[in-house]
Amino acid sequence: MDDYAGEDRRKNGGLSDEQVEAVKNAILESIYKEIGRSVVKWGLWVGGSILLAVGGWLAGAGHIFKIPPVE
Repeated sequence: MDDYAGEDRRKNGGLSDEQVEAVKNAILESIYKEIGRSVVKWGLWVGGSILLAVGGWLAGAGHIFKIPPVE
C-alpha cells in the first residue's frame, strides 16, 4: 500500500507520528464509548422487560396483590 510514491500521493498532512497516534486513540475512544452506551441501553431494555414480565406473572398468579374479579 505504501509502494506508490508519485506526486499525488497523500502524506499524513504534516502530522507527527505522535499526533497521528493521538487522533487514532481519540477516534477509537469515541467508538468504544458509543458501543458501551448501546450495550448498557440494550441491557436496561432487556432487564426492564424481564422485570415487567416477572411482575405481570406474579400479579397474575396472585403473589403480589389480589386482582378483584370483574363482574
